Amino acid sequence: MFSMLILFTVTLSACSINSNDKNSWNHIKQHKVVIGLDATFVPMGYENQQGNITGFDVDVAKAVFKQYNIKPVFQPIDWSMNVTELRNKTIDLIWNGFSINSQRKKVVNFTEPYLSNDQVLVTMKKSNISSLNEMHGKTLGVQAGSSGLNELNNNPKLLKQYIKNQSPVLYNSFTNAFIDLSSKRIDGLLIDSTYANYYVNHQKNPNDFSIVHSDFPKEYFAVGVRIDDDEMTNAINKGLNKIAKNGELKRICQKWFGKNYESPLLK
Repeated sequence: MFSMLILFTVTLSACSINSNDKNSWNHIKQHKVVIGLDATFVPMGYENQQGNITGFDVDVAKAVFKQYNIKPVFQPIDWSMNVTELRNKTIDLIWNGFSINSQRKKVVNFTEPYLSNDQVLVTMKKSNISSLNEMHGKTLGVQAGSSGLNELNNNPKLLKQYIKNQSPVLYNSFTNAFIDLSSKRIDGLLIDSTYANYYVNHQKNPNDFSIVHSDFPKEYFAVGVRIDDDEMTNAINKGLNKIAKNGELKRICQKWFGKNYESPLLK
């Protein structure tokens, strides 16, 4: 009985150590890595018509973890809950066009940035909206939990002051937002340029849309890691720099964006 009690105590102690360990890299190497993503975020990470998760970030993540003989699992999540999912350990990483900003830095570790991005306003060309101030009294759509919403609130004089009720319509996915834009239920959509360019270029009539560039600060995409999980962060940074040097990152960028991309790792 006494030996069983000792064994039980040791087991509890081991579980406690594992559950409180901020570094998850050793666990990942022995098991799998679960990456959280918005499965509608074309072209970064999304579910295609065949039901498979694909995209730019998916290819980059696979290339990074291939170096460690780890096969990533891609888990669709509610994007507005991404940090909560990470903190609760239902996912190991946020890797899906995840922009670095000061608010997020307080709650997640960021890897080195691997892709540049801008916030743009997408409108229907027939609306004749060619600048942000022409959204005066108009309805704006933004994805909940997105960097676009963050920039809208942090720089109210650029766009928020003009829109109807100074409050945007929030969407769970950009797919639904584009449907409402095309149906004229909203007048404009604040969105990542990577998504906007890809989506518009793949429409039957791309000329029906206008992409209005803005003065919102340039953004950088990076991988979101649990706070203080330095081993995981360092491992991904090492992997990103390796694929930047061996040409794999450039190949993936050109596959998805052609010549229209900018990566801090490829300068």
